Amino acid sequence: MSASELQRLVEVMDRLRSPGGCPWDAEQTHESLIKYLLEESYEFIDAIETEDREGLREELGDVLLQVYFHSRIAQDHPIDPFSIEDVARGIADKLISRHPHVFENLEVSGTDEIIENWEAIKAREKGRTSAIDGIAMSQPALPLVSKILYRAEKYDVAVDLPQYETNSHATDEAVGEALASVIAWAHHNGIDPENALRAQARKMIAQIQSQEKSGSS
Repeated sequence: MSASELQRLVEVMDRLRSPGGCPWDAEQTHESLIKYLLEESYEFIDAIETEDREGLREELGDVLLQVYFHSRIAQDHPIDPFSIEDVARGIADKLISRHPHVFENLEVSGTDEIIENWEAIKAREKGRTSAIDGIAMSQPALPLVSKILYRAEKYDVAVDLPQYETNSHATDEAVGEALASVIAWAHHNGIDPENALRAQARKMIAQIQSQEKSGSS
């Protein structure tokens, strides 16, 4: 998409939100749009996993719309307004700041050092002193635990997780500990538990579809 098309999207959103535009768009808030941001993100992930190129382009556009929509809503804030230009400036500045090996010719040994530098710069920028500072608590539990384990490792903080037995009595606490242990096992082996579980879910769906197909033939 060229810069002119990005500007066109700014103008379209402005018209929709302005007097004489769309009443529904004008009524939306950051809070009311949360569910759409989540839905569009999941649909974009589906397009990636199914290798749907047409769907990928469409769903990416839907995600982009959410960024522009929220930015246009932010312009109307009575105390602290900002625009899509401010959003773009902020992320561009952040990328430059966190890639000194690209923009400042800093020598690095490899991707591990790049990640270490990123985390150190990020912590410095945000004044973080705790391993849990900045963790989004509203995210699903699986990636939340993954993030906690990742941060604990980066900040060299020990997390004690008990071993579990499948024949033991199931309680909320026991199941929570068991799931956290499995996520820790995956994290220790460099496996994304969310991706692993999604892959298993797709296998299960394929098995169900196969059985349904066999049963109907």
